[in-house]
Amino acid sequence: MEEESAKDLLFKDQDFSSELLRQLNILRQNGMLTDVTLCTSEFEIPCHRNVLAASSPYFKAMFCNNFKESCQAKVDLKGIDSNILYQIVLYVYTGEILITPENVLYLMEATSMLQYIKLFQACSLYLQDQLTPENCLSMIRLSEILNCQNLNKKAKEMALKYFPEVACSEDLKELCALELINYLGDDELCGEEEQVFETLMVWIRHDLQARQGYIQDLFKKVRLQYVHPTFLFHFIANDSLIQSSPACRSILESARRQMFSLYSTSAPDIKPMWHVPRRYSYQEFLIIIGGRKDNQTTTRDVLLYDEKTNQWLSLAKHPMRLYKASAVSLHSNIYVLGGMPVSCEKSPVSDNVYIFSLKLNQWRLVEPMLVPRYSHRSIAYKNYIFSIGGIGENQEILNSMERYDSIYNVWENMANMPVAVLHPAVAAKDQRIYLFGGEDIMQNPVRLIQVYHISRNMWFRMETRMVKNVCAPAVVIGDRIIIVGGYTRRIIAYDTQANKFVKCADMKDRRMHHGAAVIKNKLYVTGGRCLTADNTIQDSDSLDCYDPETDTWTSKGKLPHKLFDHGCLALQCVPYSNLL
Repeated sequence: MEEESAKDLLFKDQDFSSELLRQLNILRQNGMLTDVTLCTSEFEIPCHRNVLAASSPYFKAMFCNNFKESCQAKVDLKGIDSNILYQIVLYVYTGEILITPENVLYLMEATSMLQYIKLFQACSLYLQDQLTPENCLSMIRLSEILNCQNLNKKAKEMALKYFPEVACSEDLKELCALELINYLGDDELCGEEEQVFETLMVWIRHDLQARQGYIQDLFKKVRLQYVHPTFLFHFIANDSLIQSSPACRSILESARRQMFSLYSTSAPDIKPMWHVPRRYSYQEFLIIIGGRKDNQTTTRDVLLYDEKTNQWLSLAKHPMRLYKASAVSLHSNIYVLGGMPVSCEKSPVSDNVYIFSLKLNQWRLVEPMLVPRYSHRSIAYKNYIFSIGGIGENQEILNSMERYDSIYNVWENMANMPVAVLHPAVAAKDQRIYLFGGEDIMQNPVRLIQVYHISRNMWFRMETRMVKNVCAPAVVIGDRIIIVGGYTRRIIAYDTQANKFVKCADMKDRRMHHGAAVIKNKLYVTGGRCLTADNTIQDSDSLDCYDPETDTWTSKGKLPHKLFDHGCLALQCVPYSNLL
């Protein structure tokens, strides 16, 4: 048996199927052995029932069941374009068809009805390749009519990803109210809330008489807590259509109280609105600004780290080389305050304030501080930036504090801190600014917590043995303020609710002059200077991450160069395609 099977040959004719179809098509063209005629308003197309039944569930059901068409010589296919049906018949007999911009929609409609699934999918892929921000909204509507899920998914993805371009399309103005409400309310929408507002207003004004009644439902889709306060205060609040709606005015007033008031931390009437999250399109990026790198040259570099790709990107350089300036993020912008310019011989202390827009990748000046200062600390809270202490023009240690109003672009003096210290760890939480430790005029560590109550403009102090940090940053994660090193490996967390300290996992090195920022509830620590076992100082290029849930440290690689005394902060914004 084995010998006989070894002599067997399985013959496969690779061309048999295609040749069979070709011969069947010749028979069809010559009207030979055809047993049914497909009829439209213009054409009669002779075909073979068995070929049609084998090619489509639609025709199989028609010819293989007890439908009247199973024994009719002619079958009327109403509602199908004659040329489209002829092309589909050719496809059945040859396996080929030319899909064009002119016929693709008719083909999809016909193949959906006649159940030619592969041809329907081919048309869907063709349309997906033709998707643009200008036509994706009409493609969404078409896909819903044709029940084409793949096209619908791709068109929606494009509509959400390219919102700024889609918002300018004519198709957006033709959406019905429900379509626009669902679109603007989507968490995946890649756009800023200011543009969401502008888009709904353009839609309403396109047909004001018919659409004005939808303003309340549409306005609720603007996540006002993430609108820049200046835009909210000067543009949205003064819009005539918003003012004409009592419901919109009520929403606006609640948002205004929450955003502008320093005296209340919650507003019960707007809690549901206020807890709507940022859209998922927003990302958090680690930004590093200036500092001293490698050979201790003061740098103008601005670097962005994307934790998703583990890559660094260079942004527009800071206009000046500044020694020991401070940096904060507020409303998706970066502010760099004061510092000592290193370009001139005397290096006078600066009172300049620069603001950086990631969207424009540009720096510009805003209103200068009231007091020139460097080696100071700055912290953002609500719409304000507080600039605290530092060293003044005469090299004196300052105990003064001033506050910048980002809405009105003005500075004002606030209450002085009780004890003038340099290089404390600073954080803001629940209407309070906390200054931990630092050093006095004799460079001795200060075992002190100084607390500023923002709404009361008052300081109080607490003596403690737990703090002995100098040149250490602090960050807020949940209810805890985490103090990161400062001539030590030690990490301690201050629980603001329980008013007690908790020890965390130590860093690998004794670190100071480093940076720290929080991204997705994880602490990132950048660069700095390290004290070795024999008390020598080494500059660092490390990038380490601390997870408070597991109380563990992991290395995330290295900075582009060794760096210390730099600005380090997290920036939450919509990523811009021209930069990222």
